[in-house]
Amino acid sequence: MSTESHKPSVHVQAYHRRDVEDFPPQPVLSCEGVDVSYGDFRAVRNIDLDFGLNEITALIGPSGCGKSTLLRSLNRMNDLIEGARVDGKVLFHQQDLYGKGVDPIEVRRRIGMVFQKPNPFPKSIYDNVAYGPRVTGMRVSSMDDLVEEALTRAALWDEVKDKLKGSALGLSGGQQQRLCIARTIAVKPDVILMDEPCSALDPIATSRIEDLMQSLRDDYTIVIVTHNMQQAARVADRTAFLTAQVDEHGQRFGALVEFGRTSQIFERPVDERTSDYISGKFG
Repeated sequence: MSTESHKPSVHVQAYHRRDVEDFPPQPVLSCEGVDVSYGDFRAVRNIDLDFGLNEITALIGPSGCGKSTLLRSLNRMNDLIEGARVDGKVLFHQQDLYGKGVDPIEVRRRIGMVFQKPNPFPKSIYDNVAYGPRVTGMRVSSMDDLVEEALTRAALWDEVKDKLKGSALGLSGGQQQRLCIARTIAVKPDVILMDEPCSALDPIATSRIEDLMQSLRDDYTIVIVTHNMQQAARVADRTAFLTAQVDEHGQRFGALVEFGRTSQIFERPVDERTSDYISGKFG
């Protein structure tokens, strides 16, 4: 089917998103032939993908296509799941994160993650932000200044500066998610992974998080999993579409279908499956 005869229905709103050039991303993080398995089940197969410096990359696709599984492989979060295995290479500044002698704790400091549901610790707002620097032994000249900087970068400082000793659990859902982002950036990562960070939030809180992603992009590489295609169209510089396929043994697995500039993926997809997903024909 020609994509000219069936235009995708998602309108790309570029008031936030940068329309990156046609050249490939300058990779900070790369997948080379990545397979992710749980025991004998290969959930994701043969992923080749580059995540560019100071870009937001969105991973989209139907449920069960391996988006979150792939995301967790980028900072070795899958190590915490019994039986999980990653084959191929995940390169961070050209170093294989699964290579011999690589410390997964340091990997997760350099490549932070924000989860689907806000998960503040049952501590004060201040102690939530200070937690990472303390447990990793970061040398800081002033913890107070670091906490203020992280909360300011997360667009939360003005709302909480007078109640830093109060419980983080007393914040609204959107504030809790921004606190989790502040907690992530407090340890000075290079990459921020976000696994559907707005799915539990209302539209106003979602807008705040999207604006925050835009401001953070100048200093971080961001990878976001989202089921909200309008969100991907608004915030992402590049978009990767994954889908579930079935092998010769009838086993489902996630595979990368198409990757490119967000405007190209949403307006001129090359693969018919991408066009069908974006237009709502499946997924």
